[in-house]
Order: sequence, then C-alpha cells, then structure tokens
Amino acid sequence: MLRSTALTLVLLFAAGALSAQNLDGRLKRIAETKSIAIAYRADATPFSFVEGDKQVVGFSIDLCKRIVNSIERQLKVPSIAIKWVPVTVQTRFDAVAKGQADMECGSSTVTLSRLKQVDFSSYIFVESTGLIAKTASGLRSISDMSGKKIAVVGGTTNERAVHEQLKRRQLSATVVPYKTRDEALAALEQGQADAFASDRLLLVGASVKAKDPGALTLLPDELSFEPYGIVLPRGDAAFRLAVNAGLAELYRGEINEIFSRWFAQFGRPSPLLAAVYVFGAIPD
Repeated sequence: MLRSTALTLVLLFAAGALSAQNLDGRLKRIAETKSIAIAYRADATPFSFVEGDKQVVGFSIDLCKRIVNSIERQLKVPSIAIKWVPVTVQTRFDAVAKGQADMECGSSTVTLSRLKQVDFSSYIFVESTGLIAKTASGLRSISDMSGKKIAVVGGTTNERAVHEQLKRRQLSATVVPYKTRDEALAALEQGQADAFASDRLLLVGASVKAKDPGALTLLPDELSFEPYGIVLPRGDAAFRLAVNAGLAELYRGEINEIFSRWFAQFGRPSPLLAAVYVFGAIPD
C-alpha cells in the first residue's frame, strides 16, 4: 500500500514537472518571472480607472485580478506580481500586440477587424452605444440630431456606430472625433458639440465627472451591440485558455457579487448579460 501511494505521488509529481516544462508563450514567461503585465485605461469608469490614491480599479480590473489568482493556481506559482501598464484608446491594442502588456482590461469591444491584430477572452460584458446631451437643449433622441454636432472618441466602435445610424436614418449630423473622453465631454459642456456618443455606462461615468452632472441627460437610444472582452495576444492558445478558465471559475461563483459592487444602481444583469455569464461558465 505504501509503495503504491509513493508511486502515485512520484507519477503525479512527474506529470506536474512535465506540464511546467512544456509551458510556452506568455505562460512560460509569467511562470519564470512570477509577474504579469496588465494594460489599463484611466478613463473607462466604471470598468477601468484610477482612484485618487492612484490605485487602478474597476469592474474589469476586478475580473483580471481574479484571473491572475486563477493562473497562480493553474501554474502552481504563488504570488504573481502585477505590473500595471497605462494605455489609451489609441494604444491599447498595440500594447498587447507588441508585447508591452500580456492583456488589457477595460472596455474593449470584440470586433472582427480587431481580431486581425489581437485576440480576446470570452465576453465579460455587453454594452451599447448611447448619447448624452444637455437637458436644456431639448434633444431627446438621435432622430433630433439633424444639423447637430455629435462628439465621439476617434477610432472607436462608437464612432462607426454613429455614422452607420446617421446613414440608415438619413440624418445630416456632423460627427466630430476627439482624442479622449474628457475632451469630448468638455466639447459638449462648452457648446462645441450638441451630444456625446460612447458606451452607455461610460457616459454615465463621464457624466459624474461633469461640472454640472444634473445638466446632462442620457438619451434612450441604443445604437449598437458592444460585447467586451479582455484583450489578449494572437496565437497564444494556452494563455487564452488559462484566462478563460479563470473567467469560467468566476462565472460559476462570484460574478454576481462583483457585478453588484459596480452596478448595484442598475439592478441585476440584463437577460443578455446573464446569458453571457451562463455560457461563459465553461465546465472543466
């Protein structure tokens, strides 16, 4: 019996050692350095932003921290250190594609064109492009935007969604791109734009930072389908599997708790988002 137990332990140890030796790509480097580089945006409240004490926080950040804990268990490497890499809307995909970060955790929409440059995890959220305008303007929907100026962050899926909706509805509004969300919000507040289009929850987060939040109204329009994923490097199937395994653990457990921490004012996840978490809870 003792000999059998000893043999079993030896075989298990050998299997673990073989597994470690066979690591490649990002997982190998993470195991060797005991560190992982995570790109984040400071302007994607409530998904990824920086608090006053310079701590990186947000819904997506909470998910990624737990994914790192899962990777620690998967690799049997305790205490993997996180190196935070600041990125912008314009640099987030390059940071991962060029190896400056192992993944980006924010509010990045999965699209076919982006999959030519990077990969994505399982979906982590589902959003839609919306609009905010000054309450006093009398604007109540995108149908009122003919002849108006709509601010967007340049190069985003929101910019494309607004152009598509204007074309479909045959409206002659002008879409004005800005580099950052703060610049676009300032344009709206200063009267240089009549509305600001972005992901709806990001607009809620931006409105909180406005000089007079009560002067802005979130319009009811939902102009696009925006499925979020964690940005990952292309061609690294093992790393993507490790990340999705971590998400599956979350979706089988504490996802509702994390959702409530950031979105309690919106109630429970929508039926569509709840379905994302059900299908993302891939069994082992």
